[in-house]
Amino acid sequence: MGLVFVHRRGVFAGIMLAGFAIGALAQSATTITEPASPLLPQSFGEWKAGAASPATETPSISLTTVNKAALEESGPQRSQVADYTHNGRSIHVEAIQFNDRTGAYSAFTLVQRTDMRTGKELGSVDAVGDGAVLFTVGTSLVLAYPATGADVASLKPLSEVMPKVSGPKGVAPLLPTFVPTKGLVEGSVRYAIGASSYAAEGGVLPAQSLGWDKSAEAVTAQFADRRGKETLTLLLYPTPAIAGSFTKAIQNGIASMGPSFANAKVRREGDLVMLASGSFSPDEAQRMIENIHMRQELSFDKDVQPVFHTEVQKTFSLLESITILSGVMMLAAVLLGLFLGGGRAAIRVMRGKSAASEPEFLSLHLDPQNKAPKFGSPQS
Repeated sequence: MGLVFVHRRGVFAGIMLAGFAIGALAQSATTITEPASPLLPQSFGEWKAGAASPATETPSISLTTVNKAALEESGPQRSQVADYTHNGRSIHVEAIQFNDRTGAYSAFTLVQRTDMRTGKELGSVDAVGDGAVLFTVGTSLVLAYPATGADVASLKPLSEVMPKVSGPKGVAPLLPTFVPTKGLVEGSVRYAIGASSYAAEGGVLPAQSLGWDKSAEAVTAQFADRRGKETLTLLLYPTPAIAGSFTKAIQNGIASMGPSFANAKVRREGDLVMLASGSFSPDEAQRMIENIHMRQELSFDKDVQPVFHTEVQKTFSLLESITILSGVMMLAAVLLGLFLGGGRAAIRVMRGKSAASEPEFLSLHLDPQNKAPKFGSPQS
């Protein structure tokens, strides 16, 4: 009995120790999260990650030398740098991922140089200059140097493997699309979502007085043609009421902003405030902002089918449903007739009668039931 008692006591002790261990693990449980994939790949196309060759000169453009306060307004989330080599040549790649596509585009216009040619060969938008290629992909901004326009094709595999984004964070800013193209100086469009980025990008209005705490957005663009040189400022606010209050503030402050605002014109349309200032004549400045109009755009994660195709598909589905329903009802009628007729015939056979004939049932008794009346002559 002693051995049995000791054995049971040992089992009980083991169970107690296991319970304490489970309790300790439960109290110290932690959430396990999967680490994010690297922002830049180990290789793309023919380029492989490796040690870069010693730099012979200081680069004229770099994401590390951008105005820090302005860059912080765009919402950077993480960054990475890497060097890639191919056939004895090396390039340096810098990348920053932002909270959304709006922040990435604001940072793009902050970094972009005026001598860069803009296009859409890489990612959403790119800027190619002598010595550097800058582009955005989803919510990321990528800079490669030393690189030229001849390297755009070899950089396409990089843009294809960069992280993609969908949903609200993947929606491009609408305000830059309002900028007119006539007389626009290439590469002069600047998009700001804060006072620091607006000032760093050459905004002409007092940066701190534009209502950034009310989710304001701003675009500054330069124009130069036979009409002269003009700066177009577009401000977008959440509501027309907010836009109206800032429109009045700008109109009241124009007189104290210097000679360049002598011919300035201001106009508001809904949530949008427009200011044209520079050497354009008052009529040309007014005409410029009169031709800018608000428009609404919808963004979809999937391609939208054409209206005609949709209507045809709806009509086809309706006719298909009607055909199927008619077929089902006809089949049901046939089956019901066979069931009722066959069942009745079976009962007749079971009663010893013919299954195919039943005169007493089929007769409608249409023979005359009374004798034909006889009518006598009037003299009778």
